[in-house]
Amino acid sequence: MPETSQLSINTATLRKQWGLADIVAGVAQMGIRGIAPWRDQVAQAGLKDIALRIRDAGLTVTGYCRGGMFPAIDGAGRAAARDDNRRAVDEALTLGAACLVLVVGGLPKDRDQRIASKDLAGAREMVRDGIGELLDYAKPAGMPLAIEPLHPMYAAERACVNTMAHANDLCDELAPRGGDGLGLAVDVYHVWWDPHLAAEIERAGAAERLFAYHICDWLVPTRDLLNDRGMMGDGVVDLPTVRGWMERAGYRGLHEVEIFSDRWWAEDPRHVLATCIERHARCT
Repeated sequence: MPETSQLSINTATLRKQWGLADIVAGVAQMGIRGIAPWRDQVAQAGLKDIALRIRDAGLTVTGYCRGGMFPAIDGAGRAAARDDNRRAVDEALTLGAACLVLVVGGLPKDRDQRIASKDLAGAREMVRDGIGELLDYAKPAGMPLAIEPLHPMYAAERACVNTMAHANDLCDELAPRGGDGLGLAVDVYHVWWDPHLAAEIERAGAAERLFAYHICDWLVPTRDLLNDRGMMGDGVVDLPTVRGWMERAGYRGLHEVEIFSDRWWAEDPRHVLATCIERHARCT
């Protein structure tokens, strides 16, 4: 059996086959060390019950997905986002998560979730202000916040922080001492293409800001912009090189498999986990 001590499973990878309690049990049974649950799955299963199941299984919670979504068309919307993010911090603490992952949000939406503004610069200002305000809540509580830059194709509706450099700049502005409760979640699906990736990983590592590392692969062709991520080794990302950059920059955390994929959601979940283990050992 390949080594599993550095492996974590993001629960989105199995969300269509199993409920969260079954995912926790299945991950533990396969000898995988870590898990990263999503808020909607936790809400459905029950926060206290899942926290107990994770502890009893001896799993490390590598991250909690997700906080963020800061931009809104009016003050009431931004206040609602603030309150929801504070709840996310509290939930992450209950779960014992290593960090709360922030998918920061894109252009502001109205109450019907329709894009209501084209002001991208303004959205990024709301993101900066929202992270700063949340950091004031999360830092005293001891919950690190991990900004996850998303691929530019998601800038409108999911995240207007799209490069490692932008995320590092936000950390420099909001937590200039480095490693001060604010860092990065590096997801290879979103950043593999960036010509400055190695330098920005090094920059984040020097400031002790590498909080999480998400792995999968980029397929060619990609048939769906959200739900066609590849299993490691099936695509074009040079995963061993990126892992080397992360480790040389000081990252010692687990490698979290996060695969949104109609193809893999149609597979038996035990086969998916076995494949994750094998591909992590062989392709990363």
